[in-house]
Amino acid sequence: MKRRRSIPMLSSLPPSTPPTPQTHLKTPRQKPLKPLSNPIRSLTQTLKSSPSQNPSKTLNWVPLNLGKSELSLLLTFPTGQTFRWKQTGPFEFTGVVKSYLVSLKQLNDGDVGYCFHNLDGFDDDDARLALLDFLNVGICLGDLWKGFGKADERFAKLASCLGGARVLRQDPFECLIQFLCSSNNNIGRITRMVDYISSLGRFLGEVEGFEFHEFPSLERLVDVSEEQLRAAGFGYRAKYITGTVKALVCKAGGGIKWLYSLRDFDLEEVIKALCALPGVGPKVAACIALFSLDQHHAIPVDTHVWQIATRYLLPELAGARLKSKLCNRVAEAFVLRYGKYAGWAQTLLFIAELPSQKALIQPQLQLWNDKEMRLEKDDNTSSVGN
Repeated sequence: MKRRRSIPMLSSLPPSTPPTPQTHLKTPRQKPLKPLSNPIRSLTQTLKSSPSQNPSKTLNWVPLNLGKSELSLLLTFPTGQTFRWKQTGPFEFTGVVKSYLVSLKQLNDGDVGYCFHNLDGFDDDDARLALLDFLNVGICLGDLWKGFGKADERFAKLASCLGGARVLRQDPFECLIQFLCSSNNNIGRITRMVDYISSLGRFLGEVEGFEFHEFPSLERLVDVSEEQLRAAGFGYRAKYITGTVKALVCKAGGGIKWLYSLRDFDLEEVIKALCALPGVGPKVAACIALFSLDQHHAIPVDTHVWQIATRYLLPELAGARLKSKLCNRVAEAFVLRYGKYAGWAQTLLFIAELPSQKALIQPQLQLWNDKEMRLEKDDNTSSVGN
């Protein structure tokens, strides 16, 4: 049971919800604000068109001792949890954890290897611990999947195809700002916005043509105006980001400390507190709660999750339109089926509906269905014979 205590709420700023939705350290530099270029490209196009400015060099991959069933990079990073990690090679992703620039690679034996690019002056053990915390390795996927599979036969089938789809434990402030960019948006544009905000932080290095920065501090973002963000192409989201930054600055004890403190509260209190921030609605709050605040049974409900719920959990609602009062019913249905880690189950079910994954797993699901039909037919034939 999480300890309960009152959460200081904002009274000066009313809630506002958007429409649904290895290089060495270099001298810190700040880039001038400039509008995002057009037309907006997809994330895949952005990745493919980013050239490597430095010759690739052999990296020393240190194994994490996490098999593919515990961490699949392809099922974890490009699936909408975070928008700061870049694919820098086949089965390789690079990003920033705290002040550490790190690459991860799925090795030939299925394990995941890591390589820090900017450890000069830093403690290797501290960096590794920060990475393990970010990857949420304290939670065993194998145990979760086994329990979910007992409760849901379809989940068991999907998990055998989609093992390693892990929920990350992100920095709450970084996660909050990212999901303020996500409202009523697409992945390509969200990524570009998050890249822009990230560029305001300390430059850490470049990997395969991608520049990486430490995420800007709350104090740094205080200096960014709504007008500057609008000029950079953020639209109405600009006022939500600047409003939330100002709201956090006003928090007693500091906004960052306040955000981290939400890890100690019950989900209902966390959602209520987050929704008091400008631009944070129930879905965005649930995303932040699940991906950064240890609220493992938080269920971000959007049209995709609604379709999953009405197809497999609440068939009696099939054909109905998703309304706010039904979001709680959907969340309750997931928790009733999957328990206190329902958010992890929902994440895998969501990934299974992505077109890229659906095309891969559909043939295997069809094989299972055909096998079950044959077994059922054999049973019926045997019964008639007797």
